[in-house]
Amino acid sequence: MMRRRMYRVNGKAKRLRARSHFPRARGAGQVEFILSILTILFLIFAMWEVIMIVYTLNVISDAAKEGVRYAIVHGGGNVNCSGPNPTPECTNPDASATRVVDVVKDYARFSLHDTSAINVTVTYPDSLSETPARVRVEVAYTFVPYTALNIRPTLRAAAEGRIVN
Repeated sequence: MMRRRMYRVNGKAKRLRARSHFPRARGAGQVEFILSILTILFLIFAMWEVIMIVYTLNVISDAAKEGVRYAIVHGGGNVNCSGPNPTPECTNPDASATRVVDVVKDYARFSLHDTSAINVTVTYPDSLSETPARVRVEVAYTFVPYTALNIRPTLRAAAEGRIVN
């Protein structure tokens, strides 16, 4: 047990401070606080970017599925395409693909990003747009980050279905 020494000043007893072998750590708490806040802010912004990448990927994936749904419903053999004189959209895969691209971009506008940068590819693997042909919609988008991070991943999604009506 360490004994503290006492001395007298003006008749009052005062204790002597024990001298430390370490230099005083003035300002260390402020430096630690600043470093901690910077680290936490970096993590928050990095998590925000990852969340927005996942959200955008989900939106373009759903947009591809929506394009396939549109192509399936508006393919050959449905109410709009049956009869003696079907519209050119029913018999021309390129015209129907253009409308599918419009549907995909309209759905993808909910991603809070520039939809003009979204690339949509509509293909009919069986070379026709009538029952029972298949349709495939592929969506690609180069992600633009909200913060100044220098990452630009290309997000890709695809969906495929069969025209059944």
